[in-house]
Amino acid sequence: MDPTQKALLAETKKWLEKLESKKLVPVKDSKEVKEQLENVQAYVSDCKHFLEKKDFVRAFEAVIYAWGIAETLERMGLLRE
Repeated sequence: MDPTQKALLAETKKWLEKLESKKLVPVKDSKEVKEQLENVQAYVSDCKHFLEKKDFVRAFEAVIYAWGIAETLERMGLLRE
């Protein structure tokens, strides 16, 4: 594994652990928020798939997309911990 792959793997695991430790609970029952949380879970699943395939670039992209959706929902006040 080259240094870039090692760095991508480390960063991906870091963000995946942070994301999985969060409790993503909607503030109110909203179809739109539920759909976005499903997207977060789909990206997390994709990330794990790409990690298994040793496709570290796509794994990193997937976890960052998931993180971005979750963080946006939090900043909009649509999630609580």
